[in-house]
Amino acid sequence: MDYLSRIKKPIEQELNDFIELFNECLSHEDGLLSQALSHIRQRGGKRMRPMLILLAAKNYGGISKVTQYAAVGLELLHTASLVHDDVVDESGERRGQASVNATYNNKVAVLVGDYILSTALLKVSNTGNQRIVEYLAELGRILAAGEILQLSNIQNQELSEEVYYQVIKQKTAALFEACAAIGAISAGASDEEVEKARKFGQTLGIMFQIRDDIFDYYDSKDIGKPTGNDMTEGKLTLPVIYALNKGGYESMHTLAKKVKAGTINADEIAVLVEFTKQQGGIDYAEQRMQEFSEICMDYIRTSVKEKAIKDALTAYVDYVIERKY
Repeated sequence: MDYLSRIKKPIEQELNDFIELFNECLSHEDGLLSQALSHIRQRGGKRMRPMLILLAAKNYGGISKVTQYAAVGLELLHTASLVHDDVVDESGERRGQASVNATYNNKVAVLVGDYILSTALLKVSNTGNQRIVEYLAELGRILAAGEILQLSNIQNQELSEEVYYQVIKQKTAALFEACAAIGAISAGASDEEVEKARKFGQTLGIMFQIRDDIFDYYDSKDIGKPTGNDMTEGKLTLPVIYALNKGGYESMHTLAKKVKAGTINADEIAVLVEFTKQQGGIDYAEQRMQEFSEICMDYIRTSVKEKAIKDALTAYVDYVIERKY
């Protein structure tokens, strides 16, 4: 059985209920808005974040209507942030499909993102749970702050792992930690249990982003972005930060500065990518993922009682590390 099937096994029916509710929220009767929402609906995705909410809720008591509304609200917030991110990044593609801004234009994309964000707030209010509403609202603030931090970090000449983790904790990791925490809250978990779930989600999110960053050093149509795409956008990620900090190679530091300045060309990116591989940057990032996975496995061993949930969450950790796109 593959990883995704193992993850879904204990929550299959509840996941189908989530997908039905989520798709309803991405529907509208008006022409242009209807087309744009349908365009977003078609890319679906693997539902990694909703599955984490459902599994967290099931671990702490059970999946309720509150859980489902929270899951839909969070996934809508995430979807809105991706639509807006594509405008900010001037990206023409998302998961191998033309982005909303490329298919229509920036004005339409921003307004569609706003519409989805408002729908997220509407759905999360249906939980009737003040704590979940506050958590989701705070997540929206963190994601926006993370994007701004990433933009300002492009101007920062310092190449530190600390800054790298600071950025991803406010982006990818924030989403995963919110999923685990909100799932636990929806099932009536104690504050201590919610905090443990939150930390588990954050660690998963860090691993998820490191894997995403490793993808950028290999060319694959499945991934939906060309090699060195992050560098084209002025971003230096964990593998190259490690390689550059290993010492020497003034010429490579010069190329890194060109990445930050947005003046690097494709041939120079290829040189920096090859340098990163030769200096063990990929191996180092893989090693860090393994270290984070141990933290996750410790949580599963100590905080998850039911065998089916244990197996699903173990498969989740394995999938984050082993996924190919």
